[in-house]
Amino acid sequence: MGRVREINEDACLAQPEPGRWAVADGMGGHAVGDLASRLVIDALSRLAPPLAMKAGIADARARLQKANRQLRDEAARRQVQRIGSTVVVLLACDRFCAYLWAGDSRLYLYREGQLRQLTRDHSQVEELKSLGVITDEEARHHPAQHMITRAVGATDVLELDDDAIEVADGDVFLLCSDGLSNEVSDAEILAVLTSVACERASDELVELAIAHGGRDNVTAVVVHAEDPYASDKTLLNPAP
Repeated sequence: MGRVREINEDACLAQPEPGRWAVADGMGGHAVGDLASRLVIDALSRLAPPLAMKAGIADARARLQKANRQLRDEAARRQVQRIGSTVVVLLACDRFCAYLWAGDSRLYLYREGQLRQLTRDHSQVEELKSLGVITDEEARHHPAQHMITRAVGATDVLELDDDAIEVADGDVFLLCSDGLSNEVSDAEILAVLTSVACERASDELVELAIAHGGRDNVTAVVVHAEDPYASDKTLLNPAP
């Protein structure tokens, strides 16, 4: 949600039982970004429950590559340069979580009082930060803030990064679009996750982003881990 754009170009997935969550953000300024994000989420909603982590990652990659081809074909049909969407995906399997992403939609982990960004933005600003050209604070207000270097539908071959992490009891994961991360600082995210009940945290974060200006669509999905030794009920997630 957000209060500037008339069309919501964000979409999200929250399916706790099979253990999958995702956020997709249609590329602002490009044609039918809402179509792109919905197509990406629809593709991920068809994932089979992973019997093994590697199989789950491979399935997600294959479905996102298919979505990439569909968006490239649709852009050609409409005679526009591209129709694209960022994506971040979280998959649970036993005591582990895998995550995949392209673009600047993010995954955070809150564990034992600390907030850590697990994904690394595929963006021009992130590249400048990694080179030491600009600071974190300068990045928040940089003119190239919205210029991403990867997205589903952006190029003929989709590049995805992935990683995995062992889950600890009490872990909280946050998936969000840049409409949240551009408006709300890490300290503010940490404050919400430590002071607000998990089932209300996503709404609180969205409301905070809107209060700060809400210049883009804002989506947040909060996932709470309980009892990592329960094989098929590792993660419980309230409504996004």
